[in-house]
Parts: sequence; structure tokens; C-alpha cells
Amino acid sequence: MNQKFAPLFEGFTLNGVELKNRIVMAPMTNFSSNPDGTVSDAEIEYYERRSGGPGMVITACTFATPNGKGFQGEFSAVSDDMIPSLKRLASAIKSKGAKAILQIFHGGRMCPPDLVSSDVVSASAVSSDQNPNIVPRELDDWEIEAIIRDFGQAVRRAIEAGYDGVEIHGANGYLIQQFFSPHSNRREDRWGGTLEKRMAFPLAIVDEVKRIVAEHAKQPFIVGYRFSPEEPETPGITMDDTLALLNTLADKELDYLHISLMEYDSMPRRSAVTDKTRLELVLDTVGSRAPVIGVGSILTPDDAIKAMETGVPLLAIGRELIMDPDWTEKVQSGRENEIRTVIEKDKQQELVIPDPLWQAIVNTPGWFPGV
Repeated sequence: MNQKFAPLFEGFTLNGVELKNRIVMAPMTNFSSNPDGTVSDAEIEYYERRSGGPGMVITACTFATPNGKGFQGEFSAVSDDMIPSLKRLASAIKSKGAKAILQIFHGGRMCPPDLVSSDVVSASAVSSDQNPNIVPRELDDWEIEAIIRDFGQAVRRAIEAGYDGVEIHGANGYLIQQFFSPHSNRREDRWGGTLEKRMAFPLAIVDEVKRIVAEHAKQPFIVGYRFSPEEPETPGITMDDTLALLNTLADKELDYLHISLMEYDSMPRRSAVTDKTRLELVLDTVGSRAPVIGVGSILTPDDAIKAMETGVPLLAIGRELIMDPDWTEKVQSGRENEIRTVIEKDKQQELVIPDPLWQAIVNTPGWFPGV
């Protein structure tokens, strides 16, 4: 191995769970689960192919409550009869040497109506810019409480299924972020209005998840939280809003905070006037209170080292592990010149990419290099 890449392969501990290196497989939707919400054979093979190198694998999101399904072909964690399916995926990941983290979420107003019996819900009855013709139903107070409990029960199922941890998906415009956003949350009750009240739902989810872990986990169990730093909408989440949220989350004794970025070195869109990148601002705010996972357009080991130089201890790699499942092993064995950084259209079988994900890749120009 080229010694300049050695920092990528130092061990790291999250809440007593030992990771063999600093590489994390980022959570990526693959659209490939069975119609009944169970994990498919194709998904198992896809994850097994990619779980030998990274120290930790974060799964695609699983929905925690029936009206939270955000994608066709998304696997479910809504009931105890899904535990065998969840266990099958955890076992597949762990058998290859990576720690298995289950990402849990609710799609909110981003759910396609046909996946949730047309009951699209959110913090308020405000449509998204992406789906302007879909006006969600504002959740009642008792429904909010029920969704919080559902998140907790999904975590209990993850514990029983043998996962090493969970990631609360508070990013990418889904329900948890919708409650935090002034664009989607126009409430004037305990769940909205001021910045602090818009934090109430995300913080309640965190508290319930941690309560369930304390009650049910018999061994160290990781709890992470994923967030998006800003929104393009006006009004929308600003960098200053996010730093305030992170300042609060960092005091919740979470095991990591995971920033969702397309480019790890991107600058703030507005507010937080500074010459620092979003990632650097997050690191400054969180300090030593929680490890931060950085992500965004890391293709080569040089990209990874440059990202680590910001001070971020863990790196999530997404599209690159789809294009080259052996990325980590190639770097570790000194074969970084063999790394593929474009999708090769004749390599679907070799790359072990399920058909629904493959179709999404080849039919979405610009998503992957080479398409």
C-alpha cells in the first residue's frame, strides 16, 4: 500500500464498536426489494459484493411506518414479521467483515401517492418544489407521536435482527427534515413556529431511539444521524439553522453525525458568511462531541485523503463503490491505478448491480460518470 493512504486504514471506534478502517459505504437507494417489503436475493448479493472492504456499511433507507414508503422497491421495517428479512441483510453484510447499520426513515411529502394509499403526509400541507402537484396532509399531533414510536420500534427490530447500529435519516428532504424546514413546516403548535420548535420532532426521534437502545441492546449499538446542511428553497433551511441543530444534536451523545453532500468541499449557499466549506463549519460546530462522517464525490484515494485533511474521521463513499466494489481492497493492496471511476455499461453482472438500480443508473444521464 502507498503509505500516503495509510490513514484510510486506521481503526476507529464508535460507541465500543470497532471499525477496521475509515471507509463507510454510504446509504444508497437501490429500488430492488421484493413487493412485500422483504429484502430480495439481488439486494443480498449486491451488499455482499460491497461489504468486504469498508469498515461499515449503511443500508438503503427502510421505512419505519406504513405511510412512510418513499421508493418503489424499498424494504420494510414496519412490523415484527420483517425481522427475518432485516436479519438476512445484516448477516450478509457482517459475514464479509463490515459493521451493518440500518438507515431508518419516513418519506413524508416525498412519498409517491401510489405507495402510501394516496395518504401523503408532512409537517404542513405544503407541496415540495419537486412535486408541486402533490399537497400533503398535515399530520395531527397524535399521528406525530405515533410516528416517533414507530421509529423506536424499527430500531428494536434492528437490534433483534443483529445490526450493529442505526442511522436516523434526517436529510435529503424527507419527513424529519420537513419538520425542521421553514419551507415545509408552517405549524404554530409545539412542533413548529420558532427554530427551536422546528427541532422538536428530530430531537424527539433521537430521544425515542436512544431510549429503545438503552432498553433493548445487550451490547454496544451505534446511533447516528444524517442531515442535509441547506435547502435551495426560500424559506428553507440555512447553514446557520443547521449549525444550531447540530449544536443541540452534538449534546445528545450520538455516536456520529453524517453530512449529506454532493461534493465534500462545497461552500455554503447563503448565510454563515465565511470562507470555510460546509464540512469545515460542521466540524467547527460539533468539535469533539461526536465524530462526523463526510461524503460527496470521493472517487479516488487522493480525493479521500484530501477530504480527511479537513479533520473528518470517517468517509462515506457511495457511487464509487457501485462503480468499483473493490475500491477499498485495491487501495489497500497498492492497486489504486486499477480503480474504475466511470460506470462500465457492459459490466452489470460483474458489478452485481440489481436490474432496477441498473436501469435507474443508465437512464439518468449525469448521475454516474460514464452515463
